[in-house]
Amino acid sequence: MYVKDENVGRRTQEERRAATRRALLCAARELFAEGGYHATAAGEVVRRAGLTRGAMYHHFEDKRDLFRAVVEEVEAELDGIVLVEARRVLAETSSEWEVFRAGHRAYLDVCMRPDVRRILLLDGPAVLGWEEWHEIDPAHVVGQIQAGLESMMESGMMERSPTRPLAHLLHGAVLEAALYVAVSEDPTLARDEVWDGLERLLEGLLRGRGTE
Repeated sequence: MYVKDENVGRRTQEERRAATRRALLCAARELFAEGGYHATAAGEVVRRAGLTRGAMYHHFEDKRDLFRAVVEEVEAELDGIVLVEARRVLAETSSEWEVFRAGHRAYLDVCMRPDVRRILLLDGPAVLGWEEWHEIDPAHVVGQIQAGLESMMESGMMERSPTRPLAHLLHGAVLEAALYVAVSEDPTLARDEVWDGLERLLEGLLRGRGTE
């Protein structure tokens, strides 16, 4: 005997809502990366997504709200890439220092991607304002930096000190490094130049100012 599952309709509706939101985010991300926030009209987003303006405004207050959601998504993706690289290096070296170093390098490398440069680093602060934009990145990055510092302290590679303020200071350094790359006419050269200084800064945290 067939028994109707009362949750089927509800799940289907939720899945449709999720698919609509996903389509809007994908279309918006492509367009924001291609032409930037200000050159992208809301109508272009819904056309590329194959939806209506009503669908967009059902999920987002306006284009700016949609942009913020895209920024959050880019940040989460960047966060995941850094974690994957850190785990890879840990498996290969078992060195807390190499993991810490690799995480910062991976962050800079990802920030060279055209979509990340445009959405996160160039348009992000301009559209959202420095304060709101600056709240998003630390929420994803500072915790990772703090965990790396704690691991190095546990292993004796660093002297004990409060990790949260230090993590915020290092986040500020790596974020400025990423912005330096983002506005450069030669991102690869800029990345190599700024990495040299950032790596020296990180090495200064270690006992004896080296990796030995």
